[in-house]
Amino acid sequence: MGRILAIDYGVKRVGLAVTDPLQIIASGLDTVHAQDVLAFLAQYCQKEEVDEIVVGMPVHLDGNATNNTQHVVGLVRKLQKQFPGKKVVTHDERFTSRMAFQTMIDAGLGKKARADKATVDKISATIILQSYLESRQYL
Repeated sequence: MGRILAIDYGVKRVGLAVTDPLQIIASGLDTVHAQDVLAFLAQYCQKEEVDEIVVGMPVHLDGNATNNTQHVVGLVRKLQKQFPGKKVVTHDERFTSRMAFQTMIDAGLGKKARADKATVDKISATIILQSYLESRQYL
């Protein structure tokens, strides 16, 4: 069984998270520049077995697209083309940045650490992945 990898896509930075090989625990992996994400994923997938890629889909509270939705849709198409043997799915990412920030506060991180957007993106990807794992339990 391979890992599940999650992506919190932003125009500048991309937060990444991954499960253990048994697909039980979600952990932050890295934050990379948006232009480097496909190369990073190709290299990672050569080292580790990845069965599935979950991409956080940004939508407003009412379900309408955000400014970033079109970029995420484009990324999903690129992922499907570059990784044809892997399942690529989207998952609702509403509130993940807010939840990531609250997680950092709850963990006792200071203001300087909480201002690090790369950390927020990685935690957001972890929250997306954990939410996806939990949603699969009910299918």
